[in-house]
Amino acid sequence: MNHIATPTSASAPLDQIDFSDPCLLRDDTWHDYFARLRDESPVHYQAESPFGPFWSITRFEDIVAVDSNFKDFSSEPTILIGDISDDLPAEMFIAMDPPKHDVQRKAVQSVVAPKNLAEMEVLIRTRVCDILDGLPVGETFDWVSDVSINLTTQMLATLFDFPFEERHKLTYWSDIAAGTAEMTGGDVDPEERLQGLMDCLETFTRLWHERKANPGDSFDLISLLQRDPNTADMVDRPMEYLGNLMLLIVGGNDTTRNSATGGVLALNLFPEQYDKLRADQSLIPSMVSEIIRWQTPLAHMRRRATRDLEFGGQQIKKDDKVVMWYMSGNRDERAIANPDEFIIDRENPRHHISFGFGVHRCMGNRLAEMQLRILWEEIMRRFKFVEVMGDPVRVNSNFVKGYESLPVRVHPL
Repeated sequence: MNHIATPTSASAPLDQIDFSDPCLLRDDTWHDYFARLRDESPVHYQAESPFGPFWSITRFEDIVAVDSNFKDFSSEPTILIGDISDDLPAEMFIAMDPPKHDVQRKAVQSVVAPKNLAEMEVLIRTRVCDILDGLPVGETFDWVSDVSINLTTQMLATLFDFPFEERHKLTYWSDIAAGTAEMTGGDVDPEERLQGLMDCLETFTRLWHERKANPGDSFDLISLLQRDPNTADMVDRPMEYLGNLMLLIVGGNDTTRNSATGGVLALNLFPEQYDKLRADQSLIPSMVSEIIRWQTPLAHMRRRATRDLEFGGQQIKKDDKVVMWYMSGNRDERAIANPDEFIIDRENPRHHISFGFGVHRCMGNRLAEMQLRILWEEIMRRFKFVEVMGDPVRVNSNFVKGYESLPVRVHPL
């Protein structure tokens, strides 16, 4: 798949820059390129890319305007910059518009209701403690695999009531779900993705029938879908079932996992903030919101114009792709003071768009915040310093803004 050779200098003419190039995220060189878009061309048309032509929306307020207007900017057929392949036409509620979106989302929304979150908190804390107590103090290890992936995979297994000893499959399915070159510029082989996701569908279809044969009062996601009359027969619509499974798996994995790593990196890059945290651990909830903003674990969401319209002084045509770059909006100095700084005691730390906006605002945002809060509460009870020992390796994707690995060493109190 050929990308326009992105110039090494962000000062090149804008029409020579491929803003969909995953290398911008992988090499962490995206900042200057998108700052130019915000300043010079905040509603920017890119005529050529490996994913076809698209509009880039890069300012905070413009992104909010697009994200909260589903009538003009539809989520169908996909929220990725690339198109989904015809060999596996999975459907998911994040790529649907109301009213169908609302019906399907409502069926699983209760898994993250406040009552359930309160009950989950004890379990999450127990698992966080087990993970942190098992870390090799004084040795260098990979934070991504040993902590971030470990924690979020255990949480996913709980949400689905998935066989705990097979939970590694959930991580694998999450990694391949949107990892092909055609979808996000990634390097997952399309055939491997097809086989992996068919295995996912087969596994969850079996779990559906097992749960149906022995119904209980469980609040796992499969049982919730079965109990809601609007989704009770979803297993008979396999592409819809698979699509919503992938949405819940990726939503429950990539975002929290990459924020759990991004927080460690941020505190090492801004050591005065780590000192601030050591001095006042009541800042943890505020810091969690700042981690999610600073990291922005999903870089973009795409919409489709439903009609010809004027936006930001530009003429957008019906069916044009419109890409909201959340990572850029979260670094927009028009909306956020000193946006490139990591500041754990910001006045309004929840003023960010990492969770999206409008009807598609992230369903699990409170669960993600709770996991990160508990993680940092328990880190601070054990370790004076989680020290980064080398450069992070970042994910090759224009969608997932995350980490393959981060070498660290923990220093006890």
